[in-house]
Amino acid sequence: MTRPTGRVLTLLELLQSGGTRTVAELADRLGVEGRTVRRYVAHLIDLDVPVESVRGRYGGYRLAPGYRLPPLMLSDDEALAVLLGLVAGRRSGLMTTGHAASETASAKIRRVLPRHVARRLDTLLESLAFTDQPGEFATPDAGVLLAIADAVRHRRPVSIRYTDRNARRSERTLHAYGIVAHSGRWYVTGTDPGIGEDRTFRLDRIADARTLPGSFEAPVDPDPAQRVVAGFATAEYRHQVTLRIHGTVEQIRAQLPAAVAHVEEYPPAAGQDRATERWLRVEVRAERLDWLPPVLASLDRPFVIERPDELRALVMAHADRLASYARQA
Repeated sequence: MTRPTGRVLTLLELLQSGGTRTVAELADRLGVEGRTVRRYVAHLIDLDVPVESVRGRYGGYRLAPGYRLPPLMLSDDEALAVLLGLVAGRRSGLMTTGHAASETASAKIRRVLPRHVARRLDTLLESLAFTDQPGEFATPDAGVLLAIADAVRHRRPVSIRYTDRNARRSERTLHAYGIVAHSGRWYVTGTDPGIGEDRTFRLDRIADARTLPGSFEAPVDPDPAQRVVAGFATAEYRHQVTLRIHGTVEQIRAQLPAAVAHVEEYPPAAGQDRATERWLRVEVRAERLDWLPPVLASLDRPFVIERPDELRALVMAHADRLASYARQA
C-alpha cells in the first residue's frame, strides 16, 4: 500500500470516529499540509464517500449522518496482525468466546481481503508451527468480562454469582481492582468487603456480574498481576510442601516461578550479595506431588525436603528410575 493511499484510509478512519475535524487537525494527524488534506478529501468523494464540508470558525470536514462505511479496510500489516492475534488467542485460551466465533471472525476477514493478500496470509498460517499443543480452556462470558471491566474502570462494587472448584455456588460483592490473563485463564482480583480480604476469581466460573451503586478506593500497590500471582503461591491446596534449597533466588525461580512457589529470602551474611548461593526456604502448595521430583532434579541444586514424607518417597523413586535407565545398555 502506497503512503498516499494509506493516508487517505487514515483520513477516513479519523472522520469515521465522528464529529467535525478541522483541516489543521487533520493535517497534523496525517503529517501533511492543509492543501494535501483537501486533495485526500477529494479522493474520498471520488470513491463515493459522502464527506461534507462545514464552514465557519469551527468548520472542517465530517461524514454525512447515517453513512455506513464498508465492513473492513485493512492494510497487509493490519490483516496479518488481526489473524495472528486470533490464532494466538485461540491456542492460548485467551478468548472470551468459543472457537466458533474465532473461526467465523477469521473467515470474515479473509472474505473481504484482496486475493493476493489472502494468499500471502494463508501461506504464512500454513507454514506456522507451534512448539506447544493448543490449550483447552473454558472461556469467560463476554458480558461478564465487560461488566467487570466497567466496574474496575469506574471503581464501582460488583455483585457476582460464582461456582468454585468444588461446585459450591455463592453470591458475593467484590471491589474489583483489575482483570488478569494468566496461563490461558482470565481472573479478576479485588477485595471482598464482606470479609475484608483479598480474593481472586476465575472469570469462566462467574455466571453473572452486575455493578452496584457506590464506589471504592483501590490500593496503590501491588498491581493486579502481582496480586494474582502471589495468591496462587499462597492458596490452600491438598499438599503443603516445605523445602530448603541451596542456590540463588534466580536459580530457584527458573524452575519454580512465583505463581508456584514462595521463596523466603534471608538477608545475606556479611560480605555476601544477593547473587551468592545459600540455603533458602521454599514453600509450594500443590494438588499433586508427582510433578515435583523431575522439577527438583532439573534444578541441579542441593535440597532438603522438610515435608511431606510422601514427596521424599516420590523423589527416591524418581532417582531409582533415572539410575535404572542409565544402567541400560
